[in-house]
Amino acid sequence: FLTAAAEGLAPCDAILAVFEAAADPAHGGGLPPGCLLVNTALELSPHDPEVRARVNASLALVEHFFLEKLTLALADGSAAPTLDPKATAKALLGLFLGLRVLVRSDMDGTAVSAVITQARQMLTRDSGATADQGRTR
Repeated sequence: FLTAAAEGLAPCDAILAVFEAAADPAHGGGLPPGCLLVNTALELSPHDPEVRARVNASLALVEHFFLEKLTLALADGSAAPTLDPKATAKALLGLFLGLRVLVRSDMDGTAVSAVITQARQMLTRDSGATADQGRTR
């Protein structure tokens, strides 16, 4: 899903394409909206260590996709030089998982739109997440 949605796009555009594809009910090929990974994480992971390990490995792959694209964006100058790619990748993972849940419940689409807007703002060169964000002082 990630690779297909992002194919041939610049790094930040690839990340946004993944968010937009996840928000599009037509992308599911007639399947109900949502995400098997999220459902499995919520329902089965607390009860089965093997399932938990597989879910965590899958979540790590999604986070790695974001980290890889952010690292490329830093290298090509399309991301703010102050952007912390690891922290931003983790934040994007959280937004992405939340988006997958909201696609099923946000009937008017305002929360889904807000998530995509926030992801876009995180990737804007002038408003990148810095290494100091999220740390207590």
